Amino acid sequence: MSEQHTSPYASRAAVHEQELDGFGTVRVLPLDAAADAGAIHRWVSEERAAFWGMNGLTRDQVVGVYAHMDTLDTHHAFLVVKDGEPVALLQTYEPEADRVSECYDVEPGDIGVHLLLAPAGSRGARPGWTAALAAALMAYVLLGLDRKRIVVDPDVGNEKAIARFLKQGFTAGPAVVLPEIDLPDVYLPEKKAQLAFLRREVAFGG
Repeated sequence: MSEQHTSPYASRAAVHEQELDGFGTVRVLPLDAAADAGAIHRWVSEERAAFWGMNGLTRDQVVGVYAHMDTLDTHHAFLVVKDGEPVALLQTYEPEADRVSECYDVEPGDIGVHLLLAPAGSRGARPGWTAALAAALMAYVLLGLDRKRIVVDPDVGNEKAIARFLKQGFTAGPAVVLPEIDLPDVYLPEKKAQLAFLRREVAFGG
């Protein structure tokens, strides 16, 4: 049997599935906070993921964050799996329901995206993989969800992520300060962010 069919993820319904030439099949699964917490906690606990803002959280705290997100209509989390192996965490959100809306003029058809890539596997990084994966996820967000523009807000110090977005076709917007959020269910510290935008016609033409 193939790895895909023996994977614990094989029985889960995907919102998007796409063959990446030379890399395998990517599936985007709605995140299961409890079932997926092991992988997510490992990723967000690594020093390279410091900008994600969840360093130091316990596994149970990570479960709590994503269980809370699952109750929201405006914010969604997904586990991205390639040939049965988790490779990324994707989050989408409605900008008007997020603190980013205080920092730019939201347009109809906008959607916010956060993307955390898993560390390279035992075979190491493969040239072109990140770009291919990002293109598939952009296809899901812009075409599958029928949105007009993606907004991202990486930390201003996360030069690697900013460079990756610009290489993917995003246009840099302003550097802004996202305000602190201190609510009973969620706390987010102030964040200095670099906004960037990708319009559907730029990514896919038409």
